Amino acid sequence: MYAIVEQGGKQYKVSQGDVIEIDLVDVADDAKSIEINKVLFVNNGSEIKVGKPYLDGAKVVAKLNIVGDDAIVKGPKLYPAQFRRRKNSRRRIGHRQKYTQVIIEKIEA
Repeated sequence: MYAIVEQGGKQYKVSQGDVIEIDLVDVADDAKSIEINKVLFVNNGSEIKVGKPYLDGAKVVAKLNIVGDDAIVKGPKLYPAQFRRRKNSRRRIGHRQKYTQVIIEKIEA
C-alpha cells in the first residue's frame, strides 16, 4: 500500500515504514507524531483512490524520527552566486535548508 501526499508544497510517494525528509514543520516540543491530511492518491493493491484534489477523510500518520530539536536534519550546503557581467560585481551566498525527518506509521484511506 502506498500513497501520494502533499506537504510543504511538495509531493511525496510514501508507504508504511518509509523514512522521508519534509520541509521544516513547527511542532510542539512534546509531540511525537504529525498527521498529513493532504492525501492525493492511495493504492492498496486492489483498489485505487484518486482525490480531486484531495481525498476526503484520508490521512497519513508520521512519527518524528527523533523527538525535539534533534528531529531537524540539515540539507547540503548550497552556494548560490550573484553575478553582474562587466561590472566587477560578484557575491557568494551560503545557504543550508533544514528538514524534519519522519517515519511513516500508517496510511488511513
